[in-house]
Amino acid sequence: MNPPPLLTVEQHILEQQRRRHPHATGEFSWLLSGITLACKVISAQVRRAGLLDVLGSVGQVNVQGEAVQKLDVLANRALLHCLGSRGNVAVMASEENAEPLVAERDRALGRYVVIFDPLDGSSNIDVNVSVGTIFSILRREPDPECRRPPLDDVLQPGYRQVAAGYVVYGSSTVLVYTTGDGVTGFTLDPSIGAFIISHPSIRMPSCGSIYSVNEANAETFPEGYQRFLGHLRSGRTGRTYSSRYVGSLVADFHRTLLKGGIFLYPPTRQHPSGKLRLLYEANPIAFIAEQAGGLATDGMNRILDLQPTALHQRTPLVVGSREEVELLRSFL
Repeated sequence: MNPPPLLTVEQHILEQQRRRHPHATGEFSWLLSGITLACKVISAQVRRAGLLDVLGSVGQVNVQGEAVQKLDVLANRALLHCLGSRGNVAVMASEENAEPLVAERDRALGRYVVIFDPLDGSSNIDVNVSVGTIFSILRREPDPECRRPPLDDVLQPGYRQVAAGYVVYGSSTVLVYTTGDGVTGFTLDPSIGAFIISHPSIRMPSCGSIYSVNEANAETFPEGYQRFLGHLRSGRTGRTYSSRYVGSLVADFHRTLLKGGIFLYPPTRQHPSGKLRLLYEANPIAFIAEQAGGLATDGMNRILDLQPTALHQRTPLVVGSREEVELLRSFL
């Protein structure tokens, strides 16, 4: 029996474009190819992290108040360079930059806004734990006179995303993305330097047996979250739950996406508004989750309906299988 033909992420994007948007110009696929190129660069750096001088902190603190790792800087530069040279990206916003960055090349005609966390979980890189890249793409209203502040282009609710995805740099490098028509996964084949389709149509199980949360902070969670976790541990749900927590959002969500269950980052006494960032963490993850059949909320409201008011706005995040997320809602 002949093996199935290799389908790269670029071929998949073009095929989707022909099927859903037969009159498209190809600009969007050109943009996504910039992201995949940057992620290949980042993957190569991550894989050689122990051999190159890219481990540890640069001795600076970013706008989030977090220590900037050397790989944070490399990943951020790779994405800014690959996206800024596409010609159709008007504005870029990164976790590592205090303000949105304008792509000076053809800014007036640029049709897209790209928001990203260049290296999620980078504090884990020194101990060889999986890290990742998260990205969100929004459409931009034409602004020939370039009068609109770049931040106005960025502060759009999540339901306006035209695409979102993440890359996990783990035992293999996996890209998962959606353009609003299901979720597809690709694995980087280092022998040919291409992302090859490996998960054609990802569906999150309707329920699972894993919950993912930093239980060290459980005593500082609101009461409803504490009672929910106690309910899962009690066995009254009819299944036995296991606790799994990596501490890297991409890694924890990737497991939840494939195996089901629930990931929680509740508000705490130290972070009453939550800790994860709405625009470049919660929104893209929520878009992917919903496209795969799951749910994503801030505990009470759908993540994709939240109106952002600041670039680095934080939010609680509950994402996972429908059964577990609905159960948590009943406790809140």
